Amino acid sequence: MCLIAWNWQPDSETPLLLLGNRDEYFARPALPLHCWQDAEVLAGKDLQAGGTWLGIGRGGRLAALTNYRLPVVDSAPKPSRGMLTTQFLQSNSSARTYLEALAPQGAYNPFNLLLWDGEELLGLESRNQRIVTLKPGISAVSNADFDTPWPKLLRLKSALQQQCKQGQTTVEGLLPLLQDRSKAAYAELPDTGVPREIEHMLSAAFVSSAAYGTRASSILALNRQRSFFFEQTYGAQGALTATKHFFTI
Repeated sequence: MCLIAWNWQPDSETPLLLLGNRDEYFARPALPLHCWQDAEVLAGKDLQAGGTWLGIGRGGRLAALTNYRLPVVDSAPKPSRGMLTTQFLQSNSSARTYLEALAPQGAYNPFNLLLWDGEELLGLESRNQRIVTLKPGISAVSNADFDTPWPKLLRLKSALQQQCKQGQTTVEGLLPLLQDRSKAAYAELPDTGVPREIEHMLSAAFVSSAAYGTRASSILALNRQRSFFFEQTYGAQGALTATKHFFTI
């Protein structure tokens, strides 16, 4: 994922409402949201490395991943960051135990990892080796540290806050937030070291181009009785390719 926002209400019947977009090169092969045959996992699947960017596992545990944007990526072979989500979803570890074991490691390119074990919602900023205890309410992460105030992150948080206040948390109410193609003004762009035209393209919640862009929009409502997982997938230039949704008991 490259943009994720959520409403964390641990004492409610729906402790976690999450929505996010996965941005990736269209040439990288992947399967859409499905129940994995070889694991108790409901997620899309990266066919190049075998992991996932967002999924739920046994007991409703959740894992989501974003990469940390760098102007130059280390070309040395490194393990796939997508396996970090998959390993947690198949484990019995608490989110804190898993992250404490993971935090000292520097084997991966920089990432942010969001985990929920059914009780605690935690994040990990690998660049700082910092575990983030997430407070109740609206939060978000993109390709920088948690809640870094990039324009698209602020827009999505504000829009999600408004929809939650109005009780408009259905797919129909939330999906348009992820399909927002408006870009930030050049003066508002972060400086992550990539060319300004690329930075401008990436400043939209929904990224659209011929080679790289938003591949999937996801909405999850993790309920104590029954959870809901919606995914819509896209091709080049934002063309719709599929829509899937699952209920889990």
